[in-house]
Amino acid sequence: MRILRFLKPYRAQIALVMGLLLVQAIGNLYLPDLNADIINNGIAKADTDYIVRTGGVMIAVTLLLGLVSITSVYFGARTAMAFGRDVRHAVFRRVQDFSLAELNRFGAPSLITRTTNDVQQTQMVVVMGLNVMVLAPFMGIGGIIMALRQDVPLSGIIAVVIPLLAVIIGLMARRALPLFKSMQLRIDRVNQVMREKLSGIRVIRAFVRDAHEQRRFDVANRDLSQTMLSVGRLFAVMMPVVMAIFNLSLVATMWFGGLRIESGAMPIGNLTAFLTYITQILMSVMMATLMFVMVPRASASAER
Repeated sequence: MRILRFLKPYRAQIALVMGLLLVQAIGNLYLPDLNADIINNGIAKADTDYIVRTGGVMIAVTLLLGLVSITSVYFGARTAMAFGRDVRHAVFRRVQDFSLAELNRFGAPSLITRTTNDVQQTQMVVVMGLNVMVLAPFMGIGGIIMALRQDVPLSGIIAVVIPLLAVIIGLMARRALPLFKSMQLRIDRVNQVMREKLSGIRVIRAFVRDAHEQRRFDVANRDLSQTMLSVGRLFAVMMPVVMAIFNLSLVATMWFGGLRIESGAMPIGNLTAFLTYITQILMSVMMATLMFVMVPRASASAER
């Protein structure tokens, strides 16, 4: 999208955030492996020194992750806020150059919505993108690699779950985009009716048209409410479906993992790590789901 050109001045900050998120992903993927080592080589062999040493490494990695996370969120938020400021300034300057015919074509309510609400939607996606969208692929791909290291046959569960989730999210996003476009138009209409009410308040009272104006606002307000309810119902269905798949995947992992431990094909520490990795993979998919909730609306706002 052309609007992303406003991120070009902040390439250095974006590169820093991506580097920090990569470090964060590596640390999060390293911790379950250390935990598996503690179970397999420490607890199973009653080696207290090994448990203490490995536990110390886990604490150090956790502290580093906390520092990296705080830094990445700070710079990501600063970049997104600067992006929003630049877009608002560019929209305002462009509107200043409009002719009277262009102003009448768009209308003041629509221009106000574009400068405020639409810019805010795109800004929020940049915030989430720099903190969630970038991290999700790192965690998802890294989690799959680490899960394969723990046990290849058990990783077949991932090959079933990920495509299923991708299909569900894709169908939801396809249905949501027209609704979000409609929502922004209805916000314009509410702003228009409210602006006309305020600017013509004396005329309205002089001709006793208050009831008529209330009906106009009620129609615009109800249209917006119905559209927002449709969006809410759509994503109210999506989240339980995603969570059901998430929990069934964990149940299947514990069931088949238990069978492999019983047969001696897999150490118990590896199953513990595998459960963590599949949780991280599915959480990355859920983070992507959260982005798909926001991206359609931001896409509609960016087009406007």
